[in-house]
Formats: sequence, C-alpha cells, structure tokens
Amino acid sequence: MPRLSPNVARIALSSLRAPPRPIPRAAIAFARPAATTLAITLPFSWFAKEKPLHESHLPTEQETTADMSDKVQKTDSEWIAQLSPEQFRVLRQGGTERPGSSPLDKKFDAGTYHCAGCDAPLYTSKTKFNSGCGWPAFYDTVPGAVVRHEDNSLGMTRTEIVCAKCGGHLGHVFKGEGFNNPIDERHCVNGISLNFKEEEKK
Repeated sequence: MPRLSPNVARIALSSLRAPPRPIPRAAIAFARPAATTLAITLPFSWFAKEKPLHESHLPTEQETTADMSDKVQKTDSEWIAQLSPEQFRVLRQGGTERPGSSPLDKKFDAGTYHCAGCDAPLYTSKTKFNSGCGWPAFYDTVPGAVVRHEDNSLGMTRTEIVCAKCGGHLGHVFKGEGFNNPIDERHCVNGISLNFKEEEKK
C-alpha cells in the first residue's frame, strides 16, 4: 500500500473530525411534506338549541283552520307563574293525570269546556259521553280548536291533541273503539287541562 504524504493525511484526518455541515433551511423547506388541511362538516342540528316543549307544541297555519292571529305564546317561566304545578306538568310538559282524579270525568251539565291555559273554548257538553276510561271523553271539538300530532312515545303510535291557541297538551284521540257516538272517536282529555263554564240558563 502506498504511503500518504503528511499533508494529505492531515487533511483526511481533519475531515473525519469535523462536525457535519447543517442542512440549509431552503433544503429543509423543500423536503418537508406540505401540511394537509382536513375539513369536517358537522350537522347544524348538533349546535341548534333544543326547543322548549311549549314551543314544539305550537301548531302551524297548515295544521288548523282556526284563526291563529291571537295565539298565545309564553315562556316556561310565565306558564309556571300562571299554572299550578300539576297543570304545568300536564299542559306544558305533556304529562297525564291519574285516571279518575278529575271531577269533570262524571260531569254532564250543559256548558263549555275551555283550555285551562288560555281559556279558548275546546269542547261542549253536547259531544261529551261516559267512556268509562277514567278521563273526560268527547267525540268532537269546537271547530278549529284542537290540533292533532303524531305521538310515538311509549313504544306506540298515538294521536296527541293540543290546544290550537296555546299548544297546551290535552290528551289523545282514539278511533274505532266501538263507542256509540256519531263518528266513533274518543278524545281522552286530562280534566286538569280544562275549565268548565256552565251554560247560562235562560
């Protein structure tokens, strides 16, 4: 093997001991992969505020032929101040009173049944009948006074009825049960949702 001159050997040794040269920033920027921006679209409903029950029950113009120009809309705080706790639970939260608890169930005096929330006339004594179910029962309403909604709670499909003026929950309507009335319907109404006004005697 040929021997290296002292100068060549010194240069070679110094190159081995020298620290590595830093890579220019331009080269790093060139070699770095471009950042990827991932756009995710979330449903707007995730951020939408849930409607209070009293607002979700308010009927639309297409759901009734009654005059809705004077419909009643109140906050839950206003309803709580006006109604008893049980009335609020039934009318504004869709609750159900105990069967047989309402004195209106067995009342058949001549008169009109009004909404306990807004005083709108809903039923008359002419369409009331004794169904034996434990709640006041009617087979028809004051025209345009009641709105129907599909109710899928409790694992079944029922027809909920609410006041057309204020959206207060009244109960449910059932058809084809064989009751002896002209249309074979039963409006099963919570008595606490109603106020009875006796017909003035002439």
